[in-house]
Amino acid sequence: MGRKWENIKEKKAGKDSANSKIYAKFGVEIYVAAKQGEPDPALNQKLQSVIDRAKTYNVPKHVIDRAIDKAKGSSDETFSELRYEGFGPNGSMIIVDALTNNANRTASDVRAAYGKNGGNMGVSGAVAYMFDNTAVFAYEGDNADEMFETLLEADIEVRDVMAEAGQVIIYAEPEDFNNVRNALQENGVKEFTVAELEMLAQNEVSLEGEDLEKFEKLIDVLEDLDDVQKVHHNVEL
Repeated sequence: MGRKWENIKEKKAGKDSANSKIYAKFGVEIYVAAKQGEPDPALNQKLQSVIDRAKTYNVPKHVIDRAIDKAKGSSDETFSELRYEGFGPNGSMIIVDALTNNANRTASDVRAAYGKNGGNMGVSGAVAYMFDNTAVFAYEGDNADEMFETLLEADIEVRDVMAEAGQVIIYAEPEDFNNVRNALQENGVKEFTVAELEMLAQNEVSLEGEDLEKFEKLIDVLEDLDDVQKVHHNVEL
């Protein structure tokens, strides 16, 4: 899974460079998670998971606290989790995950982004079957074999544990996200460089020249939409 790890690092590096946008998107996601359950991460695992992910992007504490405080208040703003699937240039596949308070606006924006940048939005299920939903964690260290044994002893089935460039990378089942996070923290991992639920492509494609330029522009436009939280794809970066 080394190639997939390279893609995750590339995507994360791009997001790290757009702080204000990332903070706003996480603010919405934290608000929704807090509103759907208890506004206390100790009592709300979904909220804790979002906060853990936010910290890997260095989202400031005041942004997190503000979103939770908003959820504690009288706001009745409601959001829907939506997924759009489609195609980019030359066989590329794209999944767009959105969190929106206006589904019509979001669908229109995503469709326009596809259409104006060399892509086509498909129907639900058009490409998702070619991706695997995966919990991905990474932290600075070199104890991959030891951590693999530790997770197995905790009855957590992992897909892969590997060491690369001074980091330990763990791929696990999505439903085990909280179990893996808790086990890692209990075994001395204080900070994650990645803590994500990713849609990983079963097969990746390579693009070159104009196709690659069109694809990168399409991804940039999709990720820049306010309602879009994540964009997954099958292109080697």
